[in-house]
Amino acid sequence: MSESSATTSARPRRRVVNLPAHVGPTRASAYVCEAVSCLSMQSHDVLLGLGERVAAAGLTDVEVKRVGCLGLCAAGPLVQIPETGELFAHVVPDNLGGIVEALAAAVPGGERVPEAPFFSRQLRIVTENSGRIDPESLEDYVASGGYQALRTVLSTMTPAEVRDEIARSGLRGRGGAGYPTGLKWNTVAKAIGSPKYVICNADEGDPGAFMDRSVLESDPYRVLEGMAIAAYAVGASIGYVYCRAEYPLAVSRLHKAIQAAGRSNYLGASMLDTEFSFEVDIRQGAGAFVCGEETALIASLEGGRGTPRTRPPYPAVAGLWHQPTLINNVETFANVAPIIRKGGSWFAGLGTATSKGTKVFALAGRVVNTGLIEVPMGTTLREIVFDIGGGIVDGRAFKAVQTGGPSGGCIPSEFLDMGVDYESLIGVGSFMGSGGMIVMDETSCMVDVARYFMDFCREESCGKCVPCRVGTTQLFMLLERITTGEATMDDLAQMERLGHMVQRTSLCGLGQGAPNPIFSTLRYFRDEYVAHIVDRVCPAGVCSIEPAPVST
Repeated sequence: MSESSATTSARPRRRVVNLPAHVGPTRASAYVCEAVSCLSMQSHDVLLGLGERVAAAGLTDVEVKRVGCLGLCAAGPLVQIPETGELFAHVVPDNLGGIVEALAAAVPGGERVPEAPFFSRQLRIVTENSGRIDPESLEDYVASGGYQALRTVLSTMTPAEVRDEIARSGLRGRGGAGYPTGLKWNTVAKAIGSPKYVICNADEGDPGAFMDRSVLESDPYRVLEGMAIAAYAVGASIGYVYCRAEYPLAVSRLHKAIQAAGRSNYLGASMLDTEFSFEVDIRQGAGAFVCGEETALIASLEGGRGTPRTRPPYPAVAGLWHQPTLINNVETFANVAPIIRKGGSWFAGLGTATSKGTKVFALAGRVVNTGLIEVPMGTTLREIVFDIGGGIVDGRAFKAVQTGGPSGGCIPSEFLDMGVDYESLIGVGSFMGSGGMIVMDETSCMVDVARYFMDFCREESCGKCVPCRVGTTQLFMLLERITTGEATMDDLAQMERLGHMVQRTSLCGLGQGAPNPIFSTLRYFRDEYVAHIVDRVCPAGVCSIEPAPVST
């Protein structure tokens, strides 16, 4: 990996630019990442500056191109020359000479630079276009095979055949619970009521998670194509993308994609000259974490307060406006087109016996290569953290990895060789969630980690049910007492009893999952809780505990 000088901390100067279409054969290309992480480090100025430098050098057969997320967010801004495999990291606008020289020397079909393990150990299905196409170009998407699956579906397949193909693939919902996608689609298709709706859940709120945001920023047409195929399969005519307002770039690119797809008849009335019609609109959420839950999302989309309701009935039978509604998340819809193109059996051949395909993770925390990755189900934690992730920052010891967001669990080093899939994560006290993966080293206090996630859950509780509204606050107060050295072993026992009560009696997944970080850290790191309470010391040196008074 080539590196230029370190990036400056100045805020990038945003300018509107319409990139000219490249005319004639391309000898080499410069792909400039324009996802949020790289944009925040002046990648837009890199794009403009590189275009000017290439033109000044007379490289008329070189294309400078805006692309979506290249994945290695820790090293941005990133510029890649796909013909040679060269990747330039930490690029700054005033130091582009090395890239121009590499573009001038690029020879199509020549020897390629070997890929770093971060890239070579991945299998990209959902993210296959990320960092490869201009996310604002319909032409780029179509040239990469986009809308081929939709054409196939509308011209050669019945809705039942589409549902059968999705069921055959073994695809499970990537939003957290892992419910079989084909089964959900069949339930909506058989439900009585009209109109039927398709909702894309892009309300990604887990701390450290940015998978759905990145997919929408990098390949919005893929998600729209998946939604259109799903709508055809279940008999829906109206779709919504519910995306949080904190994702302005994702919303902007999605809006442009909807407009462009409509103009080209990939959305709207009589799509692709067939009798099928499907309209899509965007609804922005205000950032309430609870709106990631299906019924709370529906309440918000209807214009009400985003609070969950009891189930059944489930949204598949009585959802938006009390009509049958299909809800899948961004990553689930992004898997649909490849499955139709390559077949359900192809997808079912990837992953494990019960967890098929790949999973996108946001790798964050105390790991060298933070960023967005996609790996086959069953890939071990050790491969993810040490091969793809490059190991722990500063050579420190690995302590745990947290998966599943605020409702997930912390997995210790003894499970580093465990394959990551739905069942294995549940077996060790965590779960898949939407795909956040936070790596912790020896400097992390596991009691403080549990306190942080409980603080998040109590703040995000909608307050509708008492167990969650009151219980999460009481659990947080008990954790506060432990981290300040004021708790007793009776407090610890009370916290465990209260956690089980909150888990059993809360209305929705937020409250039901809120005690999980406590249970998982107690399961594997109980000695740290005892040290805080009995010895009045934080082994990691994170918590401020006053030493016990010395008796005289």
